[in-house]
Amino acid sequence: MQKNFRPAPPNEHDCPQPVACPARRLLDVLAEKWVLLIIRALIDGPRRTGELKRSIEGISEKMLIQSLRTLQDHGLVERRSYDEVPPRVDYRLTLIGQSLRPIIKSLNAWAEANAIL
Repeated sequence: MQKNFRPAPPNEHDCPQPVACPARRLLDVLAEKWVLLIIRALIDGPRRTGELKRSIEGISEKMLIQSLRTLQDHGLVERRSYDEVPPRVDYRLTLIGQSLRPIIKSLNAWAEANAIL
């Protein structure tokens, strides 16, 4: 590991105030370990918690719920609960979450085409 790490010099694409930069805020959310896999699982429509857990190999229930709450807090995912016995809850992408579809699909296609592990 380098001891004298220095950040790259700023360029014209950098936000003048990184905290206020929309791209940085979005990347902070999307860079969480399970978030892209959850969004990808919801692209085809609503899913219940158990379905999501089964479709995302290795995710614990705790991390799934935590990540779903993060996505809800940012307006990307909606939680719907139904007044039924037994109780039923599902998750779906909001309109803003659905707008990520082409980006997620392109990223997935790129990863498959380039054999990224």
